[in-house]
Amino acid sequence: MSTVVVAGEMNVDLILTGIDGLPAFGTEQLARGASQVPGSSSMICALGLARLGDTVRFIGRAGDDERGRYCAAALRDAGVDTRGVIIDPAHETGLTVALSGASDRALVTFPGAIAELRGADVSDDMLQGATHLHVSSYYLQEKLQGDLGSLCTRAHAAGLTVSLDPGFDPRAAWDAGLRDVLPSVDIFLPNAVEACALAGTDDVEAALRALSGFGPRVVVKHGREGCLALDGEHIVHVPSFAVDAVDTTGAGDNFNAGFLHAWLRGESLVASMRWGAACGALSTRALGGTSAQAGEDEVRAWLGAHA
Repeated sequence: MSTVVVAGEMNVDLILTGIDGLPAFGTEQLARGASQVPGSSSMICALGLARLGDTVRFIGRAGDDERGRYCAAALRDAGVDTRGVIIDPAHETGLTVALSGASDRALVTFPGAIAELRGADVSDDMLQGATHLHVSSYYLQEKLQGDLGSLCTRAHAAGLTVSLDPGFDPRAAWDAGLRDVLPSVDIFLPNAVEACALAGTDDVEAALRALSGFGPRVVVKHGREGCLALDGEHIVHVPSFAVDAVDTTGAGDNFNAGFLHAWLRGESLVASMRWGAACGALSTRALGGTSAQAGEDEVRAWLGAHA
């Protein structure tokens, strides 16, 4: 199995489910369920990779508080190497409140220590012997943004490939130097909203072509529409898998885990996209992005049954 270094944010997800619509100021709305789970795009992907059997090293910053200890323990309990977790007493651990409805969710995040991770925190020792570096939530990791290009260069020099999931830009600026970083990235994993915003178009296929022009292999996650990527000049579509979804939180991050797990093992583009689609779909069967993560045998069985 591959050894993957995940550099990213650490936070707890507080998920409120059964939300019929977004609340308005001055009103109160009831949720039908609540759960506290390990959160963040980076942690969910790391835990998904570990569940699939990959060796994972996690690098991130957390506060010296209950939430930080909860996150670090969740990673350790899953077998993730947490030597790269930095306890930063000057900042609190991040927190995301996810309002989850039947088909989508809205997030409110307190960044805390999330924005404090720097490229220098990802030491050459942590890259040594690994095969891949994954970075999530570019727009939340403000101090990593300017260091990401040089981090990609160091990772490539150490023999690693690099993937990036940009995440949503809360400021809706959709730049902050990301386009300058894309030529240094091997695999770019935006969702359809992010891809279209970055490319300045409402057409998902046009966004895919535009972003692919910067150099990376681009795979766009498109929710119930599945996912799409360029194979040469031809656009490949892989459909999503139907499950009885309970909560879509973290589905895209689990897609990342499934895709990377297969891709790093030499699977084809389409096969890797199917692994991503399966892991994303199966993760929605329970609250949070980690409660229903599938292992390798379960994903293989699922793909065999849905060939």
